[in-house]
Amino acid sequence: MIDDVMTIRQMCDAFDVTPRTLRFYESKELLSPVRQGQRRFFTRRDRARLKLILRGKRFGFSLEDMRQLLDLYDRGDQQYTQIAAAYEVARERLADMERQRAELDTAIAELREQMTWGERMLASLKDNRDAAE
Repeated sequence: MIDDVMTIRQMCDAFDVTPRTLRFYESKELLSPVRQGQRRFFTRRDRARLKLILRGKRFGFSLEDMRQLLDLYDRGDQQYTQIAAAYEVARERLADMERQRAELDTAIAELREQMTWGERMLASLKDNRDAAE
């Protein structure tokens, strides 16, 4: 086999994904392996695209965001448009994540307050119960 292509099994092993995941990305036209009969062979381009897809997924980018960013690669402007668009999507996603973190920090603080109140109430009720016995 040619060194610059990989089988579906090799892709799964290399990227720790399932065949179903690869077929899903193929069905969404994010990957386009070479087909020979029933077999799929993934090129270097597919591997680079999968690496970006998985990174984008980890950052919470939508599949549509990823499709648009990947499609910009072939613009012929030395990736300027792709990098600029990726930067903007990343900036928006970071703002969302920071907003979510602030909401989560608030919820954690409120839950801690409730737990502290609960501890005090339990201690008070236990003291009252012990005194009544």
